[in-house]
Amino acid sequence: MSTAEHPADSHDLIRVQGARENNLKDVSVEIPKRRLTVFTGVSGSGKSSLVFATIAAESQRMINETYSAFVQGFMPNLARPDVDYLEGLTTAIIVDQERMGANPRSTVGTATDANAMLRILFSRLGDPQIGPPTAFSFNVPTRKASGVMSTEKAGGRVEKAVVQNQVYLGGMCARCEGMGAVSDFDMTAIYDEEKSLGEGALTVPGYSMDGWYGRIFSGFGFDMDKPIKKFTKKELDDLLYKEPTKIKVEGINLTYEGVIPKIQKSILTKDVDAMQPHIRAFVERAITFQTCPECEGTRLSAEARSSKIKGKNIADVCRMQITDLADWVRDLNEPSVAPLLTGLQHVLDSFSEIGLGYLSLDRPAGTLSGGEAQRTKMIRHLGSSLTDITYVFDEPTIGLHPHDIQRMNQLLLQLRDKGNTVLVVEHKPETIAIADHIVDLGPAAGAGGGAVCFEGSVDGLRKSDTTTGRHFDDRAKLKDEVRTSSGALEIRGASTHNLQNVDVDIPLGLLCVVTGVAGSGKSSLIHGSVDGRDGVVVIDQGAIRGSRRSNPATYTGLLEPIRKAFAKANNVKPALFSSNSEGACPSCNGNGIIYTELGVMATVESVCEECNGKRFQASVLEYTLGGQNIAEVLAMSVDEAEKFFAAGDADTPAAHKILDRLSDVGLGYLTLGQPLTTLSGGERQRIKLATQMAGKGDIYVLDEPTTGLHLADVENLLGLLDRLVESGKSIIVIEHHQAVMAHADWIIDLGPGAGHDGGKVVFEGIPADLVANKKTLTGKHLAEYVAG
Repeated sequence: MSTAEHPADSHDLIRVQGARENNLKDVSVEIPKRRLTVFTGVSGSGKSSLVFATIAAESQRMINETYSAFVQGFMPNLARPDVDYLEGLTTAIIVDQERMGANPRSTVGTATDANAMLRILFSRLGDPQIGPPTAFSFNVPTRKASGVMSTEKAGGRVEKAVVQNQVYLGGMCARCEGMGAVSDFDMTAIYDEEKSLGEGALTVPGYSMDGWYGRIFSGFGFDMDKPIKKFTKKELDDLLYKEPTKIKVEGINLTYEGVIPKIQKSILTKDVDAMQPHIRAFVERAITFQTCPECEGTRLSAEARSSKIKGKNIADVCRMQITDLADWVRDLNEPSVAPLLTGLQHVLDSFSEIGLGYLSLDRPAGTLSGGEAQRTKMIRHLGSSLTDITYVFDEPTIGLHPHDIQRMNQLLLQLRDKGNTVLVVEHKPETIAIADHIVDLGPAAGAGGGAVCFEGSVDGLRKSDTTTGRHFDDRAKLKDEVRTSSGALEIRGASTHNLQNVDVDIPLGLLCVVTGVAGSGKSSLIHGSVDGRDGVVVIDQGAIRGSRRSNPATYTGLLEPIRKAFAKANNVKPALFSSNSEGACPSCNGNGIIYTELGVMATVESVCEECNGKRFQASVLEYTLGGQNIAEVLAMSVDEAEKFFAAGDADTPAAHKILDRLSDVGLGYLTLGQPLTTLSGGERQRIKLATQMAGKGDIYVLDEPTTGLHLADVENLLGLLDRLVESGKSIIVIEHHQAVMAHADWIIDLGPGAGHDGGKVVFEGIPADLVANKKTLTGKHLAEYVAG
């Protein structure tokens, strides 16, 4: 019997049997290894539950278990997924859309290997030579190395020893400590000079004089009853700027530190958006940031900037657009560092191949969009020598123009061809079409999903009667008639980022789509010139500010009429039906989960044993509405809640309206009590849209609203946008999806390329004219799309 006749074994397959994570219904699948498998299905059908929460999660858990108990103590405590059997797993690397963290020291260059390679390059070729690679790092404090010696050899013996005095071990700018910006404090927001410390003069969050802070300030020697305005110059200097000083209070050794350095260490090292609302408000009120005058924002010391290659220092090259930097490196002809130059060239060219050539290496990593962050993470893996890895991607085409999707497809195939298993959760037909194998989940979302509807080839999917199969070849048609504008939003001389003094009129009273390749200037044009104007409502995919307690019911205001309906039906107070108020389980404070802090180890989460994760007191759960208690209602999906409240059990017209809007934006599968922290960027945008639909704004700006939407749901979104326009709203959509472009009344296309090759309006007019002239990248792709 030949090898080909043998049935596939675990060496060739990843086998999943009986997966039940989230909404999965005993799912069993066989996924071919070293192939590209795409997982499809409507939003909420169970794709992520199978790929991320089952396969990738178990791979990571098993890898963690190979480490010693000591090392495992510093790792997250991963639970085994709810699955009967998994076989054939390999090491999984998740390349997701999570933003690249809140570390203000992280840049595009440090997040990849590019900066490390450049530091080695400058340490070898820079003139003057100032030290090792770390001498060019803005994350290593600048220190001179004393007594460093080098030897010159002749004939294998030491000829002479040379003491090099000007050698540095780090390149951090001392003034801004490698941040590139210095903070300026508004002292009136730090303290009230009319009050004493004892009266609460300090207005910094957390500085209460009732606890240990009061004892520390008193123990240091401050007069707690003297108004700040009567402090001597030294007392005020100690209050604000004193370096950490050991003191003894009530026999206990403590440390006193001035208010300003304390703020810098405890608050300003964190990302503003990750702060609690009251702390963020304080920062925005009390602190302004400006470019460091010492390093001019480069983050580097004068010594690091003095060393140059062909007239450019490391800050100069990191500031360059990556496509230009790649050309600069290509022109360096230095045989002594040839392998290094080859590796650096590969990394920089990978940025261009992946559609990120318009970035610069000094771009803060936290400013990248989810799609840009995911593609930046890919850079590391494209050059990796590892094989037989399972790479897991979450909608890698997000934020990509059709022109860039072709390049992304090539990169996915490149990873596969290196001998890796590539698993992709995706909605775009252009990427589904390149799959070796497809797993389609559904048939619907939430409780209506969680089953495998189809497994097989692309041709097989086309012929199947699944929702994905039926809609796979859908093409939106150009409108026979487009709407006439009712006015215009004028933009004159726009020059944000790469925009080249753009003048454009955005028509009002219709659906206007702004498009162009990634990095062409779309977001710069709209967010830089439209946001903040009267009547403009911006609905983006950014994180929803709020705690882990927030959910769709609380965020949309839906919980209010539900609580009132429960209160009316049971003749009790509405506050009982809030897990943030009187009805909360006392053991977990209404979280449903107990968080156990284990010092240096990971925080452990466990379901509250008293309420069993339901978040409410047992006595509250005895009250019912239509036969259901409050926890059972919050466990319903939007679609289930619509039917429940429509059944006449409660007179809740306000709840009906909110539920209808959530269903309108394609979120019928979300449960009312699902934590907002678990939503994707596209889901966050749509929940914001549902909340704003009843608002007073006249102009809605949406940033890629098709993110995370199945082919079948895009049609529903277009219907919703039409209804909004017909209700009197003006809709401006930043979008790459060709169905949305085809459905537009007006298109503004930016380009022709990205970065400094973009920033111009290359077309403005109706979609039919864009298709007819085919002169822009968008025009060419849209013409192919509508032609079918």
